[in-house]
Amino acid sequence: MTTGKINFKKSLTLLSVSAIVMCAACTKNFDSMNTNPNQATEAMMATDNLKTGAFFSQMERNVVLFKDGTNLSSDYQVAQGLTGDIYSGYIAPTGTWYGGVHNGSYYFIQGWIERTFTSGFASVMPAWQAIKKAADADGLPAVTALATIVKVEAMHRVTDAYGPIPYNNYGSGTLQNNYSSQQDVYTKFFNELDSAINVLTPYAQGNPNATLLASYDYIYGGNVVNWIKFANTLRLRLAMRVVFANAALAQTEAEKSIANPYGVISSVNDRAAIQHSAISYYHPLYEIAYLFNAGEARVSAAMDAYMNGYADPRRAVYFTKASDGNYHGVRQGIITTTWTPYTAATISNLNMNMTTTPIVWITAAESYFLRAEGALRGWNMGGLAQDFYNQGINASFLENGLQATDAATYSANTTAVPAAFTDNSGQSGNNIAAPSTINIAWNTADPMETDLEKIITQKWIAMYPDGPEGWAEFRRTGYPKLFPVVVNNSNGTIITTKEVRRIPFPQSEYNNNAAGVKTGVGLLGGPDGGGTQLWWDKR
Repeated sequence: MTTGKINFKKSLTLLSVSAIVMCAACTKNFDSMNTNPNQATEAMMATDNLKTGAFFSQMERNVVLFKDGTNLSSDYQVAQGLTGDIYSGYIAPTGTWYGGVHNGSYYFIQGWIERTFTSGFASVMPAWQAIKKAADADGLPAVTALATIVKVEAMHRVTDAYGPIPYNNYGSGTLQNNYSSQQDVYTKFFNELDSAINVLTPYAQGNPNATLLASYDYIYGGNVVNWIKFANTLRLRLAMRVVFANAALAQTEAEKSIANPYGVISSVNDRAAIQHSAISYYHPLYEIAYLFNAGEARVSAAMDAYMNGYADPRRAVYFTKASDGNYHGVRQGIITTTWTPYTAATISNLNMNMTTTPIVWITAAESYFLRAEGALRGWNMGGLAQDFYNQGINASFLENGLQATDAATYSANTTAVPAAFTDNSGQSGNNIAAPSTINIAWNTADPMETDLEKIITQKWIAMYPDGPEGWAEFRRTGYPKLFPVVVNNSNGTIITTKEVRRIPFPQSEYNNNAAGVKTGVGLLGGPDGGGTQLWWDKR
């Protein structure tokens, strides 16, 4: 490890001892049942100055899972790679599992729908609770505020996957923890973000160069101003998420973020990403695409259609060229026992650099596209929808190492539209017509719905490969228009044209928290299956 990076080997030795000590108490109540014995514990941290810092690092490492000495790339694969990444239309699963009869064709594998839940409730929530207890006792509200922001970033991904979750009364110590409705969870998110931002803003104003937990923060090195911008952008993201469920709440929360003295992320240098300079890691998609068997992930057909149709310069950043010099993807929901054609040189792989590709939480581009949609709705976003739209494209190009001139040319293209998909693997039956006719250039004469499709389509391209966000935006807006699965194995529980709306609650909850998960099912408004829409999913 280079200087400035945390050494996990020493930590893991301590953690292993701690896990043995704590094992006997692991079923006392709901909270301890959902505590990972391989993560930091309060007893271990109480004897040194790592008490809040180690827990904070633990939280950051469990928002998006990666190989860190505790989590593995395979944990990412089942927490995100085989759910959000494929349902967003970004990635096609090309592993040989079950002949394709799995999550990719809407037949849920129980072991593949657990990890999103457990990463939140076994790693993030206990760590936040420990930080809050210690920071509150020491009179450090700014530390609690920082941890709360990370908690919301992590846990909104959990509720956006499942719907109701046992969030609002977490920490009550009861044996069975009842679930909160997604509406109530989001209400608490906004209250928590409002409170955290209101604590950190005057803190930063009084200490312009203030840092918190700098040695343990892999995102911003403890820079408080950057964390305020992140929190404002996260609040804007969540505000837009609920716009079709509660438009008034969405506008209020969104405009708060713009009105804050520090505003939202607007520079590519301020995007939230796990810094390679802070911790040695590689993006888990690198291992999944290149090291797992012959490669268990490839470019999706949807990315093929949109980016080829637009002749998008970001293709070379996102993907490798196939053997014919072009970019080719794979359809979702293919059933076969022969996967070699879909991982061969005729199909593009993911372009992942082992040492430089970062895990990104929020991009500057996403921030601009959020403001574009807000302005489109008539909210006070500090500018015009068209300008924010073009700035979003420009930010995405810059974030991907391209030039502003390339972005300007791309933004002005009035004729390019998504292409039809042709399967380049040599297999038959997978070709399909173009998913949309939406072009790129903004046109003030277009109706609002066309503008919305443009915004979300470009936002979707810019957020790649953040599957949970791409999937959430598709469910919220219906954009971008994606291809249906080739085969739907849901036994009628998921409508092919509507696609997957959520993942079922994990079996571990039925085993360990039966009464609690029953309350969650009751709050769904439908069966505990992939076709039931979430509270904010109204279209």
